Amino acid sequence: MNLDILQQPFPLNKAQIDFYKQNAFIKIKEVLPPKVLAHINNVISDKVDELNTQTTALDERDTYGKAFLQIFNLWTQDEQIKEIMFSKRLAQLASDLMEVGGVRMYHDQALFKEGGGGITPWHADQYYWPLSTEKVITAWIPLQGVPMEMGPLEFAAGSQNILTGRDLSISDESETLIGEKLRLTDCNKISEPFDIGEISFHSGWIFHRAGANTTDQTRKVMTAIYMDKDMILKEPENDGQTNDWKTWCPGVKIGSIIDSHLNPILFER
Repeated sequence: MNLDILQQPFPLNKAQIDFYKQNAFIKIKEVLPPKVLAHINNVISDKVDELNTQTTALDERDTYGKAFLQIFNLWTQDEQIKEIMFSKRLAQLASDLMEVGGVRMYHDQALFKEGGGGITPWHADQYYWPLSTEKVITAWIPLQGVPMEMGPLEFAAGSQNILTGRDLSISDESETLIGEKLRLTDCNKISEPFDIGEISFHSGWIFHRAGANTTDQTRKVMTAIYMDKDMILKEPENDGQTNDWKTWCPGVKIGSIIDSHLNPILFER
């Protein structure tokens, strides 16, 4: 499979960049052609099947466990996946949306919501990340179309400025408390299907969730988390951030640029 398109630019217009700046998320259609996406689906699905260690029945897991199977940093496990995750097209989009001079890899993760899988509660990703600024973005890459029945992402547009709930991990509590806060604000909640080849990008502090997968098919999603190439490691504020420091930023000192061997620059102007 020729994957040259992954290294080719995908131009954005000013309206798209302005939309992201205001809302802290954006969905972009036709980023990946169907044939390329089908190949990526096969490669990543095979590796997830190989690495998955989940043996607990779905109905015996907690809310987090029912939300998805989660496997990290596949790029370090497979050369084909490394080529996909090091895509200059995706990294350029991340850099353009954040309006930074370049981006590094923070980490990637496969998020496979099994048929019958539960909701992903309201949360903000950056709760888990020891990163000093908001210049971090997640590319959410469905490996197939995602109808409403499969549980696409739902975004609370503009919620990146709400402080309530930032101290909550993904849980029943975050679903309830953040949901209540959002009902008292004027944030529009955007929940729409994803077409084949459509990708979303969202900031670390925007609140988002996903519905349950009520089909009998797995909702397969790959994600890449990009950060400003000059991102500084901050003092961790919770156990999750301490774990992320040791896991995704090994050897980096607090107050230094996050430039470990796991954080290569993927795009630079």
